[in-house]
Amino acid sequence: MEHDAPAYTLYGAPGSGATPVHAALTLIGAPVKAIDIAPWEGDAEREKLIPVNAMRQVPALVLPSGEIMTESAAILIWLAERHPESGLAPGIDDPRRAQYLRWMCFIPAAIYSMYWVRDEPSRLAADAKAEAVILARTAERIAECWRLMDAQMPRGTPYLLGERIGMLDLYVTVVSRWTPCRRRFYREAPRMAEVVRRVDADPRLAGFWASRFPFTPGWDDSEP
Repeated sequence: MEHDAPAYTLYGAPGSGATPVHAALTLIGAPVKAIDIAPWEGDAEREKLIPVNAMRQVPALVLPSGEIMTESAAILIWLAERHPESGLAPGIDDPRRAQYLRWMCFIPAAIYSMYWVRDEPSRLAADAKAEAVILARTAERIAECWRLMDAQMPRGTPYLLGERIGMLDLYVTVVSRWTPCRRRFYREAPRMAEVVRRVDADPRLAGFWASRFPFTPGWDDSEP
């Protein structure tokens, strides 16, 4: 840990898209101040984010310099580059770099984006019946994306891109706990299932998971 280093300030509630960022900062050993705001709980919460993100979304990370970053994938990629000693991402000349960037972008583009709709289906649906259709179809789309990603993941290593835990592992571990939740994720993505279980059990993150995204009863249940 960099003692006396200026702290990062991270906006985002436990279990939100801020969670992989917070997990990464935990592994890096960087000081971080967490400010819990859950934008899915309504306009009052979203309004609190305007000073740090005009989109009123989390995560938002205030860097030690005072600069603000948003977008979870961008933050994770930047943190790995800012703290290369952490070994959380392939370097620029690493042959794994292209696939790392590919999948770090795939998650928010194909999967994470579905939750803007799922959090409030009334944004796109005219009535309760249409909302139910949206929820069902987005769940299927998310499961399909996990299945397609899993089929293209390399085999034979303990983590997705090699022998060491990385940003991609943290990202998948957190997002895979969202709809359609882990039980179905395990079925759709058996290769990645092995990895996220390993990340769940990493002793360096035990205290973090307990405080920021605990494994409470039913945490891995799929939705109907």
